[in-house]
Amino acid sequence: MPRSVNHVASRARRKKVLKLAKGYFGRRKNVWTVAKNAVERGLQYAYKGRKQKKRNFRALWIQRINAGARLHELSYSALMGKINAQGIELNRKVLADLAMNHPDAFKAIVDQVK
Repeated sequence: MPRSVNHVASRARRKKVLKLAKGYFGRRKNVWTVAKNAVERGLQYAYKGRKQKKRNFRALWIQRINAGARLHELSYSALMGKINAQGIELNRKVLADLAMNHPDAFKAIVDQVK
């Protein structure tokens, strides 16, 4: 009995990886072995990047809140400590948006916790 090889599945698997390699430079986009390695590495970077994005945004929000708090003679840590002590449930994303785009509303919060 002749050997049976599932060419349909293996070709589909390769096409899927080569589709992910679209836009890569040189042999990375059309040579199976090179593209497979490049796509695997790219997916690792994408996974890491999704985690780093969360860290970067939190750091940005903290910087913006700190800048807004310093305009009202408070440090970031003092402001957040007082906000938490008073039970105001605003997260850093909202506070940063208020500090940047709505300084009057941010000042009202600062005055409330002082």
